Amino acid sequence: MKRIVHIAKSHKEAREWDIKQSISMTADERQAIAKELKNRVYGKEVPDVRQASLKNGKQ
Repeated sequence: MKRIVHIAKSHKEAREWDIKQSISMTADERQAIAKELKNRVYGKEVPDVRQASLKNGKQ
């Protein structure tokens, strides 16, 4: 994932830049970025939510 920095002068300018950036990417690029961000936040070895609730005795 290539890091891009953009400093906006207003919320409106930031929102417009974000939309333009999203539109310029392909669906595969957006999915890859979402997966990378998910891995950075939650890690790669995340237990399945359904399995975790069964281990805690909740159904």
